[in-house]
Amino acid sequence: MPESRQPVSRAGVAPAVSGTAASSGAAGAAAAEIVVSVRELAKTFGRTKALDGLSLDVRRGEKYGLVGPNGSGKTTLLRAIVGLVEPEAGEVRVLGEEVPSPRIAARIGYMTQSAALYEDLTVRENLRFFARLFGADARTAERVEEVLALVDLKPRGDSPVRTLSGGMKQRASLAAALVHYPEIMILDEPTVGVDPELRLGLWEHFNRLNREGRTFIISTHVMDEAERCGRVGLLRLGRLLAEGTPEELKREAKASSLEEAYLWFARRASGEPEARKGR
Repeated sequence: MPESRQPVSRAGVAPAVSGTAASSGAAGAAAAEIVVSVRELAKTFGRTKALDGLSLDVRRGEKYGLVGPNGSGKTTLLRAIVGLVEPEAGEVRVLGEEVPSPRIAARIGYMTQSAALYEDLTVRENLRFFARLFGADARTAERVEEVLALVDLKPRGDSPVRTLSGGMKQRASLAAALVHYPEIMILDEPTVGVDPELRLGLWEHFNRLNREGRTFIISTHVMDEAERCGRVGLLRLGRLLAEGTPEELKREAKASSLEEAYLWFARRASGEPEARKGR
């Protein structure tokens, strides 16, 4: 059965969500500056619709999670936001500029799924290179040491990247994305392939930076990670099924977990009966 075009459920904004906490949260978010705006974005690869008329906004200081299975459009959306993918339709604006724009490149930190580092350079040399790429200043050397300490890689700062473990490379990639003081952090499944202890450590770093005012857009297909985000967009087949806080989404779907909520919204988008699941 072909999927019907259901309106995107925006929990906390739609009338279906009620309650003082949801209302006050929506009002506060509405007052914040929109720093990423995506409008009716479309992109195809061959016969595959990677993005299918997707729209969303991210506000300054948010920690916004993009949630969906592999193939839902998360990576394509992030690449479009940073200007690495040219959409066939729609518009992306970041910090008020239509992307791609060289004027905002230094204000964005982008961490890909695979470590985008020079394997034969040391960790410290990689960080110095990326700092200079985005505009070195008198504090570059100091900043390199700060981010090495932040990701707990100072002892390996002079090691070639090729000698690092997978988890260390992930942390080095995070450091490279942070070294130029970006306002917006765009992280594509940053904890894939890392052990549970390191995963918790990375999220502690993200939370600390978010408290300092950094805006985060983080893609994941791990639901417990999505629960750590202030607001979540549920993606499927290049479309935004719903968005809201994890609690708002679970409440609207009458679900006990975000995973159950995702399945409920996916079934609704497919036109299946919205039967309440027995618990």
